[in-house]
Amino acid sequence: MKRAFAIAAHPDDIEFVMSGTLLRLRSAGYELHYMNIANGCCGSLETDAAETARIRRDEARAAAAYLNATFHESLTKDLEIFYDRDTLMRLASVVRAVAPEIMLIHSPQDYMEDHMNACRLAVTAAFTRGMPNFPVIPPRTPVSQDVTLYHAQPHGNCDGLRQPVMPDFYVDVAELIPQKRELLALHVSQKRWLDASQGMDSYLNTMEELCRDVGKLSRVYTHAEGWRRHSHLGFCASDADPLRAALRPYASDHS
Repeated sequence: MKRAFAIAAHPDDIEFVMSGTLLRLRSAGYELHYMNIANGCCGSLETDAAETARIRRDEARAAAAYLNATFHESLTKDLEIFYDRDTLMRLASVVRAVAPEIMLIHSPQDYMEDHMNACRLAVTAAFTRGMPNFPVIPPRTPVSQDVTLYHAQPHGNCDGLRQPVMPDFYVDVAELIPQKRELLALHVSQKRWLDASQGMDSYLNTMEELCRDVGKLSRVYTHAEGWRRHSHLGFCASDADPLRAALRPYASDHS
C-alpha cells in the first residue's frame, strides 16, 4: 500500500494546514501516518508542562484515529525543536520505519522557528533514508524507495518578513471543511489557549478562514490547502509528483 506521512511541529498543526489533503489521500487509498515532533507542552495557561503534554497527546491521538492514521510519538518539547543530531537520528528512524511515498511537511519559511526547524529535520530525515552509514535511533534498515516532499503553506501565507508565499498547486477542501472542523475540535485545550494567548477568537473559524484565503489565491476553489513540491534531488525522479497524480480531480495549478 502507498503511504503518506504528515510531519508537523505541534499538535493541531496538521489539522490546520494538512488534514484536508490527508482526507483526500485516504480516499485515494493511501495508508496515512501522523506525527508531531513537539509534544505541545507549552500550549496552556492552566496546566503544567507535563499535564499539558499528556492532554495534547490524547487530543492528537484522537485526531489520528479520526483520520485512520498511524500515530507516531513526539520527540521533544515545544520551543525545543532544534536541528541537532539526536533529534535528526530519532526522526530519521521513524521515516525509515514508515517508508512513505509522500511526505507532507511545514513550509521552510514560517512565522515561528519550531515550524521551520521541523521542516529542516523532516527534509534531512528523508534524505538520509537510504544511507547505511548514518546511524538512527532506534537502529533501522535503510530504505531505498523514492519519496516526494511537499511543503504546506505558512501561517498567514507569508514568511517571517511578511512576504507572500504562493503555492505551486492547490487541493480543493471545500466539501471537507466540516470534517476539518471536527478534527480541529478534537484539540479541545487549544481553543482556550489560543483565545487567551493570541486573540484568535474562534479556533475553528480561524482555520476555515485560512483555507478560504488559500482558496482565493487559487482563483478556482472556495477553500483550499496549498502545496509546494520540494526539489527532487536526492529524493525521487525529476518528474515524480505523486500527490497531484493521486488527487488530480481535486488539484489545480497556480493560476
